[in-house]
Amino acid sequence: MNKYYVLKNFFKYVSLNVIGMIGLSCYILADTFFVSNALGSNGLAALNFSISIYCIINGAGLMIGIGGATKHSILKSQNEDEKANSIFSNTVIIGMIVGIIMLIVGIFLSTPIAKLLGADGSTLTMASNYLTTILCFSPFFILNNIMLAFIRNDGNPRLSMAAMLIGSFSNIVLDYIFIFPFSMGMFGAAFATGLAPIISLCILSSHFIKQNNNFKFIKCKVNIKAIINILGLGLSAFITEISSGLVLILFNLVILDLTGIVGVAAYGIVANVALVVISIFTGIAQGIQPLLSEGYGKNDSILMKRVLKYAITLSLGIATVIYILTFFLSDNIIAAFNSENNAQLIPIATNGLRLYFTGFFFAGSNIVIAAFLSATAKMKSAFVVSIMRGCIAIIPILFILTAFGGMNGVWLSFTFAEIITTITAIMFLTKLESKEQKDGEIMNYEIGK
Repeated sequence: MNKYYVLKNFFKYVSLNVIGMIGLSCYILADTFFVSNALGSNGLAALNFSISIYCIINGAGLMIGIGGATKHSILKSQNEDEKANSIFSNTVIIGMIVGIIMLIVGIFLSTPIAKLLGADGSTLTMASNYLTTILCFSPFFILNNIMLAFIRNDGNPRLSMAAMLIGSFSNIVLDYIFIFPFSMGMFGAAFATGLAPIISLCILSSHFIKQNNNFKFIKCKVNIKAIINILGLGLSAFITEISSGLVLILFNLVILDLTGIVGVAAYGIVANVALVVISIFTGIAQGIQPLLSEGYGKNDSILMKRVLKYAITLSLGIATVIYILTFFLSDNIIAAFNSENNAQLIPIATNGLRLYFTGFFFAGSNIVIAAFLSATAKMKSAFVVSIMRGCIAIIPILFILTAFGGMNGVWLSFTFAEIITTITAIMFLTKLESKEQKDGEIMNYEIGK
């Protein structure tokens, strides 16, 4: 495939997905901004205790959506249209089942979950209200992620981007209306966020109304093998997303012990800005998925290598720009979320932004490599890379560095975990390259015979 054609498609899919994912990540960032201004540091801490559950909901949606869309793309490139539609149908079914389970959990278990996440007397009611509301909207969050992935892969990344941006913009507007004029507090923030995917789905419905869709829901038996394959292909996306939630939980508990609620509020600022940055790298990973799946379906290794090279280069460039901006604008970022002008919060958050964000020089490449391995059906390798950065590396490093460096150790644990993951990811890519060279040598030998 022509190099410039690949580059054109790369920037088309990646740019639209990055813009859309930034918009999607602003769901929580908008909550953080308005809650911090309306409810102060206690509200910010309560929200930070709750965000990890949103990461799990979004991660489940990404896993099911990206996994299903990846398998669908591979089958479509191989002209297996009936099987491809069956995959879409099974993706929607499993998505709705998971969403309904989460809804039931939200109704009955929100308060125990809030306590488990670290909320106490001053933050428990707010955290519990937020969790109940967000979990009740789980089916819509998950279905939205599924439709975004399939419509993007169906040659309409612009509509996916528009749906994400309009959904996010509506969340910002509704956040303001519900929290300030209507004085709905934490419930208003969660309710606004929950309505956003419904609005996004209304935008996406035009793909079907205009009959632009090359996939459709068909009557078929629930295929357990297909569902396992879908979940396997999307697992790295799930782990990438929930790793943010897991890190949030662990950091909240450790920081609560070190510096109390003010430290948790400071981490709330760092974590929420970091979620936006992660969304940029996730956007790159989602953008390259259709191209990689097409290349894999056609056995085009040159296409896949070019796409991976472009994605890693772009990730490193973005990480550099983000770090420079964060370093010099840290005071402005903190001021936007520090309505009470809490003097204790400022130095903790400033130091946090400058140390924590060094990890993005490695995190971006790790997310891209995991997506590459997943989109090319290297599920085990993708799983290892994702689980390494999600918990295997971060958990022991967090406790070791915190014991020796206090809060500095907390911030730097993210960076060290990503470095270890990068080493692991490079090992997998090297092994894959060696296997391809060996297979090529065998093929040439067979032809020579």
